[in-house]
Amino acid sequence: MPSLSATATAPSAAVPSDAVRSAGATGTTTAPAAELPACPPPPLAVLGDEVRAPLTGGGEVPYAALDLAASAPAARAVWEAVAAYLPQYGSVHRGAGHLSRLSTELFERDRRDVAAFLGCRPDDQVVFTRSTTDSLNLLAAALPADCTVLVFETEHHAALLPWEHHGRRVVTLPAPSSPADAVALAAAALRKLPAGRPALLCVTGASNVTGELWPVAALAEVAREHGARTVLDAAQLVPHRAVDVAELGVDWVAFSGHKVYAPFGAGVLAGRADWLDAAEPYLAGGGASLRVDGGAAGGLLPVWQRGPARHEAGSPNVVGVHALASACRALSAVGYAAVTAHEQALLRRLREGLASVPAVRELSLFGPDAERVAVVSFVVEGHDSAGFARRLSDEYGIGVRAGLFCAHPLLRSLLAEGSAAVPGPDAGGCDDAPVQAVRVSFGAGTPAEHVDRLVSAVRRLTDGG
Repeated sequence: MPSLSATATAPSAAVPSDAVRSAGATGTTTAPAAELPACPPPPLAVLGDEVRAPLTGGGEVPYAALDLAASAPAARAVWEAVAAYLPQYGSVHRGAGHLSRLSTELFERDRRDVAAFLGCRPDDQVVFTRSTTDSLNLLAAALPADCTVLVFETEHHAALLPWEHHGRRVVTLPAPSSPADAVALAAAALRKLPAGRPALLCVTGASNVTGELWPVAALAEVAREHGARTVLDAAQLVPHRAVDVAELGVDWVAFSGHKVYAPFGAGVLAGRADWLDAAEPYLAGGGASLRVDGGAAGGLLPVWQRGPARHEAGSPNVVGVHALASACRALSAVGYAAVTAHEQALLRRLREGLASVPAVRELSLFGPDAERVAVVSFVVEGHDSAGFARRLSDEYGIGVRAGLFCAHPLLRSLLAEGSAAVPGPDAGGCDDAPVQAVRVSFGAGTPAEHVDRLVSAVRRLTDGG
C-alpha cells in the first residue's frame, strides 16, 4: 500500500501567490467548458444525487454538497452493505445464537479488514470508537502518567485539547512555515525533553483548514530518533490518500467513519498495544471485564480484558463498524490513484477559479505550491463569511461551511495575515468568532458541476449579484 510522502511537493498546477492574495471586485463569469481543466468522472458513487435545494428566488436545484471535510455522504456501497447486514443483526460477543455468532464473526472480520486497510503491523491493535475525537481521548487517557505530549498549535481541537484534559503535560509547538520547518520545530522541542521519559508527538496528516499535507513520515522519524512515539490524526487524510502505519512509522492512527463515506457513528484507534493494555479501561463495564470478584471488604475486584475488548465496553456499534469497514473496502476497490486523480482535477478547477476573483484570498500555511487534498478555505473582501456561505446555499443550492472549523489558533493566525474580511455574527459551537472564513471541501464522489457552480456563484456574489 502506498504511503504519504515524507515531504510536500508542488502540485501539477500551482496558483500564483499574487493571484491568491489579490483583492478587489470582479465581474467575470463562468469560463466556457472548453476552457476548464479536464476532470475524470467521480470514481465513487455516493448517496444524495436526488436531493434538491430550494432557492430564495423560487425553484430548486440539485444540492451541491461541498462540506465533506465536516461529514461526507454515505457511499452507495456502504449503504448497500449496511442494508444487507441489518436483517442479520445480533449481539456481538454476547450470545450463542445464530445471529449473535454471525454478527461477532462479521465484527471481527471488519476489524481485520480495517487493520489491513491501514497497513497495521502484526502486533497492532484496532480499537473501535465513536470518532477521531473519541480515539484521541482514549489514547490520552491511556498514556503513562509521566508522558509529555508535543502538539502543534495548528491542530484541530480533537488533537489539540484531549491531552491536558486528561492530565498530561503538553508542549505546544508554534505554527510552522513549511513542512521542513515542522520537522525542525519538532526536533528542537524533542531535544529539550528529559531523557528516558515517555513522550508522544501528535501530528495531522492533512489540515482540515487548508488541506495541506504534513510530513508525517519525517515527523515520525525524528520522534523515533529522540525516543518518542507518534500518533497520526488521519481524519482529513484517509478520505484522500492511502495511509500505511508501518511505512509511515507512526505508532497510532486515528480517524472517523463519517469522514470516509460511512456516517454511522464509528471511529478507529489503531496501533501499538503496550500502553493500551497497561492502562485502565477507557470505559468500565461489560465486555471490558474478564471477571469480577467480590472483595474482602464488600467491594468489587474486576479483572480487565487485554486487547481491543479492554477499551470497547458496552454493546459495540456493530452497524457503524461494518459501515466504516465497508467504506475502507470501497475506497480500496476504486483505488486511491483514481480518487487522487479526480480530486486533484477538481482542486485545480476550484483554485484557478477562485484565483480569478480578485476579492478572494485563499488561506495557506505552507504557501500556494504546497501539496494538498480537496480542502480550500478563503475569505472575501468586504463580506461576512457566515453571510456569504448562507447566500451560497439560499441562492445557489451550495453547501459549504463558514467559521473557524474547530481549529481556532490556526484560523486566527491565518485571518490576521492581511485579511480584508469583515466581522460576522457569532456562529456558536466551535465557530464562535468575530471573523471567520469560508471552507470548500469535496471528495471522490463530487461531480465537476458542483465545483463549477461554486466558482460561478462566488464571482456573481462578489460582483454585487
